[in-house]
Amino acid sequence: MAINELRSVSTFIKAAELGSLRKASHALNISPQAASKALAQLEEHLDARLFHRTTRVMSLTDAGQRLLEDVQPALLGMQRALQNARTAKDEFTGPLRIAGPRTTFQPILWRLVEEFCELYPGIQPDVLLDDRVGNWVEDRVDVGFRLGPSPHEGVIARKLFPLQMVICGAPAYFQRHGVPDSLPALASHRCSAFRHPGTGKVAPWHVRLGDQVADQPVVPAICSNDEVFELQAVLAGKVLGQLAGATAAPYIRSGQLVPILADHMPDFASYFVYFGSRTSQPARARAFIDLAVKRLTDNAEYVLGEKELRGGHRGIPGRARRRNSGAPKG
Repeated sequence: MAINELRSVSTFIKAAELGSLRKASHALNISPQAASKALAQLEEHLDARLFHRTTRVMSLTDAGQRLLEDVQPALLGMQRALQNARTAKDEFTGPLRIAGPRTTFQPILWRLVEEFCELYPGIQPDVLLDDRVGNWVEDRVDVGFRLGPSPHEGVIARKLFPLQMVICGAPAYFQRHGVPDSLPALASHRCSAFRHPGTGKVAPWHVRLGDQVADQPVVPAICSNDEVFELQAVLAGKVLGQLAGATAAPYIRSGQLVPILADHMPDFASYFVYFGSRTSQPARARAFIDLAVKRLTDNAEYVLGEKELRGGHRGIPGRARRRNSGAPKG
């Protein structure tokens, strides 16, 4: 005979505590018939009588007393563990596993995590930065950030802000090499390229041609698998680069970098925050998602406006603007 051991043991303990099977069934929110059946199954399973019964009184047999002493502490411990698991879901303490792309997103994510930890000092962030799209379930991620919505089934994604890929350079570069006024003119200029750390392949620049996004191959004068290194090369005036808008924005606004070829800036991807069902999430994960949506959705700090993208030539020395756009490398 099949036996539900947990129900049978729970019924036995509650009947022993209350001295009544009917009271035990009421406390466990089951019918008296179900309680009687559970106890009978336990006695049959153990091949032992656990209670002396009269029409009005139940009392433990010696076998029943020994069983109660053995199983009651274990059941109470399990019940405490289950209760702790229920309450932990609503606590603002404990680990919070966050995943995000290593390239372009590190400083943005750090500011978000820093603010969240100030609000909830009991949180222990566990941050996984990786440009590959990992497995949300296998990596035990509470909250993730990616370019484009997550491909994993059952994951909810909310758009934050668009990825702008801005072709730009330092004024010193344009002073020395001139300003390319078309995509073909880039062939005569020193360009940087990003080598994907996962595949080892050099990524082409992505450009807009009419309504389409196309790859623009470049022969790199400098190649790196680190965006910060590439940024430093561009800031130093050694190369032109295609940088993420969120990375380039503060330097464009300060005049250290100048955007060019804005008509060819592609519009093909956005940053998303992704997560599982909100109803099953810990409260700390829900709060972090809410903060991310509040701070990052269409945040102008990370998105360059039309005037910023097209007014940059004011930062290029006039002599450089007048020079042949196809100036030879040097």
